[in-house]
Amino acid sequence: MTTTGFRVLKIFYWCIGSLFIILGLCVIFLLVFDWNLARPWLNQRVSAAAGRPFAIRGNLSLDWFNPHAEENGWHKWIPWPQLTARDVVLDNPTWAKTGQHMVEVNQVTFTLRPLPLLEKNITIPSLQLDRPVVMLERSTDGKNNWTFPSSGPSQWNLNLQKLILTQGTIRLLDPIKKIDIDANIATLAQITKEGYGIGWSIKGSFNKAPVSGSGKAGAVLSLTDVNTPYPLEAGVKVGKTAIDVKGSLTKPSNLAALDLRLKLSATSMADLYPLTGIALPATPPFSTEGRLIGKLQSSGADWRYENFSGTVGASDLSGTIDYLAKDPRPLLKGTLVSNQLRLVDLGPLIGADSNASKARRGVAPTQPANKALPTEGFDTSRWGSIDADIKFTGKKIIRSEELPIQNLNANIHLNDRHLSLTPLNFGIAGGNLTSTIKLDGSVKPMKANVMLSARHLKINRLFPTLESARASLGEVNGDAALLGAGNSVATLLGTANGEVKMLVNQGTLSKFILEAAGLNVGNVVLTKLFGDKQVKLNCLASDFVVANGLMQTRTFLLDTDDAIITVSGRINLATEVMALNVKPKSKGLRIISFRSPLYVAGTFKNPDVGVDKGVLALKAGSAIALGVLFPVAAILPLVNIGSTQQTDCADLLAEVKLKAVVPPSR
Repeated sequence: MTTTGFRVLKIFYWCIGSLFIILGLCVIFLLVFDWNLARPWLNQRVSAAAGRPFAIRGNLSLDWFNPHAEENGWHKWIPWPQLTARDVVLDNPTWAKTGQHMVEVNQVTFTLRPLPLLEKNITIPSLQLDRPVVMLERSTDGKNNWTFPSSGPSQWNLNLQKLILTQGTIRLLDPIKKIDIDANIATLAQITKEGYGIGWSIKGSFNKAPVSGSGKAGAVLSLTDVNTPYPLEAGVKVGKTAIDVKGSLTKPSNLAALDLRLKLSATSMADLYPLTGIALPATPPFSTEGRLIGKLQSSGADWRYENFSGTVGASDLSGTIDYLAKDPRPLLKGTLVSNQLRLVDLGPLIGADSNASKARRGVAPTQPANKALPTEGFDTSRWGSIDADIKFTGKKIIRSEELPIQNLNANIHLNDRHLSLTPLNFGIAGGNLTSTIKLDGSVKPMKANVMLSARHLKINRLFPTLESARASLGEVNGDAALLGAGNSVATLLGTANGEVKMLVNQGTLSKFILEAAGLNVGNVVLTKLFGDKQVKLNCLASDFVVANGLMQTRTFLLDTDDAIITVSGRINLATEVMALNVKPKSKGLRIISFRSPLYVAGTFKNPDVGVDKGVLALKAGSAIALGVLFPVAAILPLVNIGSTQQTDCADLLAEVKLKAVVPPSR
């Protein structure tokens, strides 16, 4: 080796040796340095960054350990620092009411990986908080104590991998959302086989309803490791709403996999809105259980309530629902099935349940005793919070009065405050009741457009338990087209414009059939005209025009073997007052004693049927016969029953040459 080469090698060794000496001195300095001397500097820097006082009031120490000591490679020579700080406090902003300190921690211990610091990454493998006391508070003007001032985007990235909690307390006070809840955390005596290491309990109030609950969770929360599930188990009650979950959470930093068994019950699905932000309809008390899967996307969290089953009222309900985070509104979509659906359980959807039912689901009774049409208002203010696309099937409808509604199919769409049921179909008595309903909740009062069609409803199947009805071969057909404005069924009908038409042929009427249908007014009228006998019906045709909630008869004819009966007058849907005149005319020389014309007055809840003593029915003569023929001819073409079969009104129609034209819907 030349003299020059030897000199270069000597310089190199001196440099390496000096570097090791400097590193050794640094290590010795870090090991023997009293880190308490750095507390004032740390307190000042953190206070300045947080915009409020911060202090480490206890001992501050630094230890070193080597997590790779048993491994091969150069990593085993790089120790990790572990910092421990006792009695750490962070003050509240001056407006807070929960005390001086936002955070108090008996001891904070965290480890730090040194090499990622070279790339401006702060990697903390574990952070342990012993006996933390945390006060989270929002003021009435929207300020909160967990938001800190920002100096703009940082060049440093924080990567917290594990969080370990021991005994502690967390309080949340939010007057805007009416939340005041305390949570207590306690370390379990030993880690269970399911991995539970801590237990917790909560109490307080939410939206003036009491809150209570308890549960268990894992001792170590792995925030980034997708291979380490974090076990969860909880049971919480908010008022009359009960939530029970059990499952696991993986990589909580982005909800890589939330997989829970969820049990949910409440007095009404509408009660879930304050908790979930999802607008659901009013229902009877319900209870469901299914699998809840969650995943956080860049646009928000997606949730799936999978293969759930349960009850709503006395009806069963099952299906799968997806909640998708979208712009400008999230989307709720899915398929629901009820194998046995009680018709009465649909009442709360339109406010048609009783005041007792309203009280059970926590709604103040709004139905006046003298009103028959539902007056409870639709809450359209929530419709703008979400869009929906739900398919619902009721395979079998149960009705206590044994009205044979076989099934129900509905496609429910909500888009930008516009709710539509297209279609809403019932299978009834061997026929179909089909409808499309569109509600515009973007305006006040809400606007409604209803198109309804009844086709081929068999009279002998409408009342299957009555012997007198089984022999009847007649059918019921009808149409309705209505437009209205209002926030309840009562106000919508009270402002309605449109038409209502119905045609019945080859039927049988008796007071027993009408009693079974709940048609008390018709029962009284029939009894006054025919007594208790069964009446053969050839044709019943009715045509009402509706203007501003006032139904006016254009045609109302009842043709029997014994007589022709006409009905004229008005029905006020706004005031629920009836004013109808019923006039019978005997056919031929049949020996039947008809009484005077009748009137139907009173309200829907308290009808009044009496005899019009001023005019005798038999004096109506040919004026009635001529008056009823043309209206009957007008109504039949308006109800397209899809059949060329002649009705028993054919003899009457043969005398009429003029063919009617369907008037446009209003």
